[in-house]
Amino acid sequence: MRVLVANHPLIAHKLTYLRDVRTDSPTFRRLAEELMTLLAYEATRDVRVEPFEISTPVAPTTGIKLSSPKPLIVPILRAGLGMLEGMVRLLPSAEVGFLGMQRDEETLEAVTYANRLPDDLSGRQVYVLDPMLATGGSLAMAIRYLAERGADDVTAVTLLCAPEGIEFMERDLAELEIPITLVTGSIDERLNEQGFIVPGLGDAGDRLYGVAD
Repeated sequence: MRVLVANHPLIAHKLTYLRDVRTDSPTFRRLAEELMTLLAYEATRDVRVEPFEISTPVAPTTGIKLSSPKPLIVPILRAGLGMLEGMVRLLPSAEVGFLGMQRDEETLEAVTYANRLPDDLSGRQVYVLDPMLATGGSLAMAIRYLAERGADDVTAVTLLCAPEGIEFMERDLAELEIPITLVTGSIDERLNEQGFIVPGLGDAGDRLYGVAD
């Protein structure tokens, strides 16, 4: 698994305000969307394209367009929805699927509760959106699920992550024979005893929408 930390002053700036406990939900949503657009720029460096013939006002030329099948964007419900608009802004022609996953707070294991994805993902590049990679269980399960459906290139995009989550994903997904990339805004210090990222930013879903699960 390739890990890319998107080091940029604007990313660090927006993450600082996302972390701040004083940031209200409307501001948090706006910042998460803006940050996602910056991360999407890094995440889509290897998006598949093909030549495309056009005519400018001056002369014919060859440009590029997204290859078919179009990439699929999959936000992990519910917190991943806060990242969707920022990703779609860069890939407006991409298709969108949804995967509902949540963590059992006692076992810290991921549980799937919703699925709105195409049955066949053969030959598809997939971008999975999840604000935080903590234990790594839910994101690893999502990537494995997508690979089983035929996805042949998966990029996960997170606002921040914990070292333990990265290590888990590297072990758990080692046998998958497809390219897997993790793009994140920050690798934080650690997980605490409750499985939350330190320093982190708290519960992303609650901070995005202002209500608890």
